[in-house]
Amino acid sequence: MEFRYRLKKKENKNEENESQSQPFIETNSTVDIPIFSSSSENEIVNSKSSSSLTIPSTPKKSNWRKDKVNICLLIFLYLLQGIPLGLAAALPLIIQTYGANWSQQATFSFAFWPFSLKLLWAPLVDSIYFKKFGRRKSWLIPVQLLIGLVMIIFSFYITNILNLIKTTPNSQLPVYLLTSIFFGLSFLAATQDIAVDGWALSMLSRENVGWASTCNSVGQTAGICIGRVVFLGLESKDFANNYIRKPLNLQEQSTGLVTIPHFFLFWGISFIISTTLIAFFKHEIDKSSDSDEQYFGLMETYKVLIKVFRLSAVRRTALILLTLKIGFVATDAMTGLELTERGVTKDAIAFLSIPLMPLQIILPFFIAKYTTGPKPLNILIISYPFRLLFGIVLAVFVYYTPPFQNTDKSFPWYYYLIAIIVYSIHQIAVYNMFVSLMAFFAKISDPKIGGTYMTLLNTLANFGNHWISTAALYAGDYLTWKTCSIGNKRCGTKIAEKECTRLEGVCEPYIDSYYVEVALCTIFGIFWLIWQYKTLMHLQSLPLSAWLVRMHRRKSKMIEDNENATATTMITT
Repeated sequence: MEFRYRLKKKENKNEENESQSQPFIETNSTVDIPIFSSSSENEIVNSKSSSSLTIPSTPKKSNWRKDKVNICLLIFLYLLQGIPLGLAAALPLIIQTYGANWSQQATFSFAFWPFSLKLLWAPLVDSIYFKKFGRRKSWLIPVQLLIGLVMIIFSFYITNILNLIKTTPNSQLPVYLLTSIFFGLSFLAATQDIAVDGWALSMLSRENVGWASTCNSVGQTAGICIGRVVFLGLESKDFANNYIRKPLNLQEQSTGLVTIPHFFLFWGISFIISTTLIAFFKHEIDKSSDSDEQYFGLMETYKVLIKVFRLSAVRRTALILLTLKIGFVATDAMTGLELTERGVTKDAIAFLSIPLMPLQIILPFFIAKYTTGPKPLNILIISYPFRLLFGIVLAVFVYYTPPFQNTDKSFPWYYYLIAIIVYSIHQIAVYNMFVSLMAFFAKISDPKIGGTYMTLLNTLANFGNHWISTAALYAGDYLTWKTCSIGNKRCGTKIAEKECTRLEGVCEPYIDSYYVEVALCTIFGIFWLIWQYKTLMHLQSLPLSAWLVRMHRRKSKMIEDNENATATTMITT
């Protein structure tokens, strides 16, 4: 098992001297680096050290055909990662139909937090491995096998857990249990993500590394759509009867085409079979023996990670990532749940998402050519105000949903058409920002510690999304004002709600927290864009050297002395 660092050995003394200021990046970078750097940070490579970089006179152009097999494999691995995430995303809609409140939804949102915490164990994944098995496969294979095993076991118990929510609506135990199980699945998926992110940087050619973001967005989107959209649609009896059995003249059934246990069982088995095939037939190239590669052990990786975070550019990026989603959090976290409150069933929501799947999968390919250039964040900046605008449009759409409803609780076809159009335009803005960020991460990440560097940036982005989402959901109960239909008294507490129920009344909202939060978030989002616009433009214009850390001088000097001593001994001999 590898648990140490390796440093590049130089062929001659001149190269040894240059190694003292060599940054942690491949020397064949295709990114143009200015001669001078304006930063004064000690960890940032200065103008003298930047001269040691080998900059090609003609940058290589991206050629995806060169890595088409590896691109397909990466898409498949990200697809597998998206399955448990999609299932976790489907659970809020399911428990909402059982009467879950905003606080319970907020509790379940902790199931997504491992993607915000994976930085804590990312250096373990990046540094500890079995050399003969492969640096990334050492983690990828056992983690995916565990995901499959957990899903198989869980398939035998999920029905009983969901029934507990229905039969004991005031009990928190089923929600806590579901949260714990999906927290574990998300933890395993996050670990798989660390391994795949790192593998992508070494699996793809340097000129094609920008395709890593495309593989991520396409594969993960497809997996999430299967785990959430396809699952909700096929599990629903109404969807199956109306859109599948009826057109095929099949007899209507009381269940969907698949059940929740069967879906979990199928994908659990699929995980185990596909992972076994990858373990035997996909050989990982071990670059630890490559003289151009630097590897670091566990403690060394944590030290490098701290140095990376101390960089001025990284700290400014962290502030952006932690606050980026504040303008959209209410729209992203609450819209689907609000639609179910207004009569749209979870299978109808799945139906709305199905026509968007081709758009979600194909769109990143078109965006990629605009984000692989020197300024990938331009797409994010342009898309930001449009996404804010369509957050308001979605809120208006939710508000006018009840008038569309027919007497039989169904909705006309033109309601779904409007929904598809609105959601499609909204998704364009969402994926523009997502692919733009991923391309920016791939551009500035150092492949020598690529798994950890990419994970640092992705973790900050995920944490910025999840902490705001959880806070928004918890705030939902406090920003909702309800009055009792009898006596017109405010249902501000649990005791008041019970008193209203005792009088055979219903606590009805007259100020909905959803609209309050959408309005507040939109205002905050406008101020955020004004605040961070210049910073975004500045960060993507920085030279590559601004994102790199110099080697520890003492360790570099010690290695140089050892190599000089060895060279002297050989000459004497």
